[in-house]
Amino acid sequence: MTAPTDVFVDRHIGPRASDQQAMLERIGHTSLDSLMQAAVPESIRATSAPTLPAALGEQAALGTLKALASRNNPGVSMIGLGYHPTVTPAVIRRNVLEDPAWYTAYTPYQPEISQGRLEALLNYQTMVADLTGLTTANASLLDEGTAAAEAMTLVRRAARGKDLRPLVLDTRLLPQTLAVVRTRAEALGIELLDVDLGTDDVPADVAGAIVAYPAADGAVTDPSRAIEAVHAAGGLAVVVADPLALVLLRSPGSLGADVVVGSSQRFGVPMFYGGPHAGFMAVRDGLERHLPGRLVGVSVDKDGRPAYRLALQTREQHIRREKATSNICTAQVLLAVTASMYAVYHGAEGLRRIAQHVHTAATTFAAGLVAGGVEVLHETYFDTVVARVPGEADAVVGRARAEGIHLRRVDADHVAVSTSEVTTVPHLQAVWRAFGVAGSHQGPAADALPEALVRDDAILTHPVFAEHRSETQLLRYLRTLSDRDYALDRGMIPLGSCTMKLNATAEMEPISWPGFADLHPFVPAEDAAGMIELVETLESWLAAVTGYAAVSVQPNAGSQGELAGLLAIRAWHRSNGDERRDVCLIPSSAHGTNAASAVMAGMRVVIVKATEIGEVDLDDLRAVCAEHADDLAAIMVTYPSTHGVYEDGITELCDVVHAAGGQVYVDGANLNALLGHAEPGTFGGDVSHLNLHKTFCIPHGGGGPGVGPVAVAEHLVPFLPSHPLHPVAAKRQGIGAISAAPYGSAGILPIPFAYVSMMGAQGLTDATSVAVLSANYVAARLKDAFPVLYTGRSGLVAHECILDVRGITKETGVTVDDVAKRLVDYGFHAPTMSFPVAGTLMVEPTESEDLAELDRFCDAMLAIRAEIDQVAAGEWSEGDNPLVQAPHAARELLDWQHAYPVATGVFPTGSTQDKYFPPVGRIDQAYGDRNLTCSCPPIEAFA
Repeated sequence: MTAPTDVFVDRHIGPRASDQQAMLERIGHTSLDSLMQAAVPESIRATSAPTLPAALGEQAALGTLKALASRNNPGVSMIGLGYHPTVTPAVIRRNVLEDPAWYTAYTPYQPEISQGRLEALLNYQTMVADLTGLTTANASLLDEGTAAAEAMTLVRRAARGKDLRPLVLDTRLLPQTLAVVRTRAEALGIELLDVDLGTDDVPADVAGAIVAYPAADGAVTDPSRAIEAVHAAGGLAVVVADPLALVLLRSPGSLGADVVVGSSQRFGVPMFYGGPHAGFMAVRDGLERHLPGRLVGVSVDKDGRPAYRLALQTREQHIRREKATSNICTAQVLLAVTASMYAVYHGAEGLRRIAQHVHTAATTFAAGLVAGGVEVLHETYFDTVVARVPGEADAVVGRARAEGIHLRRVDADHVAVSTSEVTTVPHLQAVWRAFGVAGSHQGPAADALPEALVRDDAILTHPVFAEHRSETQLLRYLRTLSDRDYALDRGMIPLGSCTMKLNATAEMEPISWPGFADLHPFVPAEDAAGMIELVETLESWLAAVTGYAAVSVQPNAGSQGELAGLLAIRAWHRSNGDERRDVCLIPSSAHGTNAASAVMAGMRVVIVKATEIGEVDLDDLRAVCAEHADDLAAIMVTYPSTHGVYEDGITELCDVVHAAGGQVYVDGANLNALLGHAEPGTFGGDVSHLNLHKTFCIPHGGGGPGVGPVAVAEHLVPFLPSHPLHPVAAKRQGIGAISAAPYGSAGILPIPFAYVSMMGAQGLTDATSVAVLSANYVAARLKDAFPVLYTGRSGLVAHECILDVRGITKETGVTVDDVAKRLVDYGFHAPTMSFPVAGTLMVEPTESEDLAELDRFCDAMLAIRAEIDQVAAGEWSEGDNPLVQAPHAARELLDWQHAYPVATGVFPTGSTQDKYFPPVGRIDQAYGDRNLTCSCPPIEAFA
């Protein structure tokens, strides 16, 4: 009776024991142990299992999480500072945030099977563009702080790197935004001038300014004076804005802003103790090609019909590498979709109602304070009132907390109170009592918005924001969009380097619990005791499985984890007096974000060659290390390699770099091939970032959220990210903030906490073994049809394999794109295309796919190879065959125009049951870039 009946590992790992045995026989091994001993180099193999608690059953793990959630005290947050209570309409919570059709989808790089989430993101971009008054918005960034930092580098990018003048930083910005921007600026050598733009002028001869609208203290002042001064100096003006305030306030674009950034959290996204939240960025005409991150655009398919895609979608860090000015390769898609649907559901009228409610609550509260003799600092504000209470701030905040309400202590003499969508009269009365003011309702007060800044133009005029008012309408709209997409709830997504595995419901369920979801990131530490224990426990577990001394979960994406790790290395060298050490070695095969992150950390990139079999060329490495013995800072190496191979020379690589005075950064993107079998912190790594949205089951959400913790060896622990508002006082001073919240996207950390709890050390080890088994099984089945490009010296791959299509293309003209699109007709998402090698497909089956699904994929690939042979034999023409015409949309059945039969083109498996039809035909990528349209097209376009 001691063993749990709900053993999770049996649910997580797809192939049963008998299936595993059959797969092992196919690749010539007798057991998982013999496979892993052959695959993983002996020099790095772990000698013992990581120290973790015994695995829990699903119910026990959920019980642990419930106990942690119960120790949090969300109360009613009136703290503000960029995080506000909001109502997530139940229809959106249940059918977006909690729906696997949305949260298990991948980044929409295959646009034909991503039309639903692309439309939702286009709605988001349109919403942001309308509110900001600018022409083009991107498909979201990570949070407000990093969005402001990206805007800073955009100013430099727009000047083509020639404008080295300082930038003005408005000291009235949110403290976390100031902290993130300063961290980035220091690393890049950008000079910042701190100026209170509420009272002081913009200095002459600056490259730009980042202006608060409203300010952190709630004051609403006209930013146009600062904008005009910046323009007079030939610079660019960035405005950081609250989108809900912009419903009532004049748009920054109408006031002359060039760039507007902020957070869309209060559009229906829970506070989540700091994240995940979708940051936004909008730009004026002429700057759209400088936008970081992702941009959804409108193109046409092969029949000329409108179709959505990622515009300018080849990320700049893959093209420009060490010349890139942004390392952003992700977004917060799931949260951007939530915010966009909040706007779709409420429309302009509903948003005005909500914004007016928030503002009226603030003015009513202020009037009550004034009537009771309490001084209010500002005459113009949107939602935040700062009261002067000499020497009484702690007492006021304490009395409010006793009533279940969190206020913000500004200093000993001032308290800030922020109203929100959930604010009620009883809340106001409770806070009046905390201030010692009579608790009677004062009635609505006059607006406190500056008359010259009251918005008078229309917003959200596109029909999509007026057609879904009832829950029935929105429910059907959400279902329509999700049905257009392909996510893990439909079938396998065999993407190499992306690890699209099971995101179990038991892991996902806790993130919606109020104890986690409704928690403000700046509540007193004792009111977040359960969340802090969860975070610290998870950090210790991640350290245990990687062999490092400590972990920080603050970085809220893999790119941010890379930056944090490199900043730690840089700070360590400087602490030793080695400021000259600024060279970062990058293997030629590395992911593009590596080089971009190194540059953002203030390092110079030097490329190390790869051998013909895809490994780091150790001879070249020795030569480069000798050349840079005096200035070598680090090497960034992915292990297993970007080519999906366990390199035998990794320990020698570490020794060579260490001997030259450098540090070793082991990119954790491929940790799913190591967990339980090898520890980067033990075999030579000094720092790694981990992708919790890969190895530890946080879902990809259509391209976000992600978490990219940074793990470090003992000597680098003092250089982990810090935060000025961290609940742990010792972590408020340090190398600076990487993300806006102290614990980054803390709201989704219950997912990996549950995963590790339920898997235990043996379960994690078995998951790695089966992931490697599955990849080698696929490689074995397909190698004769599609050559496997790289294998280790044992003839094995790691957890992914690269299928080479280049020879096929040369012989037949059939491209990797054709194979990828044809897979859609067979009911599959394509593998990763042309990365890390152009003209190839990188396949990662993961441990969660069962043998039947693996075989279904292999059968499809073999059938496609047979079709290629028919093209080669001349049985089909090069211009009209099922491969070049794929994917086939349902409407083609109405007017079949191809020489090959309908059944061949549309039903290649022979089955018509549960057939997935892409909503559009193959999309013309070039057309969309030539004719950039990044907001909702008129309804007439679809006629």
